[in-house]
Amino acid sequence: MALAEQSSLESVDEAIGGSTFAEDENLEQYLTFIMNDEEYGVDILSVQEIRGWEPVTPVPNSPAHVKGVVNLRGIIVPIVDLRAKFNLENVEYGPLTVVIVLRVQFDGNDRVMGVVVDAVSDVYGLSLEDMQTAPDLGDHVDTNYIRGLAAVDEKMIVVLDIDALLESDMRNPADLNVVH
Repeated sequence: MALAEQSSLESVDEAIGGSTFAEDENLEQYLTFIMNDEEYGVDILSVQEIRGWEPVTPVPNSPAHVKGVVNLRGIIVPIVDLRAKFNLENVEYGPLTVVIVLRVQFDGNDRVMGVVVDAVSDVYGLSLEDMQTAPDLGDHVDTNYIRGLAAVDEKMIVVLDIDALLESDMRNPADLNVVH
């Protein structure tokens, strides 16, 4: 693991492990990550761990954005490439490429899934008042997985509803040959 990646992961792990924000009931913490020079955020409570990229076992006949599965301490975890899911240009995975392992909910059940992103960025505390609703882009663009948009330090963060985003990938685990 590269030194820069190790340092970045350690600072994010510290933020996840111990709250770096004052106990403010109106603030929710979001882990942000970079894809295609844009910043996205997910609720930090859904983040289980952050790992460097490692090869996966491909699953035949799976969608192009499902890269495969890994065995994570006895749990088979599907790995989804968010670049591919968002129809962004493919890039070669590098030393900063990470997998964010998330606990997602579907139909009242928890599932563990990993998402491949370009790099982890930071942890921010945001209030619901800081977030604006996703713009209505018409019937041709699905924005149901966008929880909101927040301006932080002169940049826009797209806050994702990770459960809604990965719902189609959780719908039928048998399609991925995933055994729990």
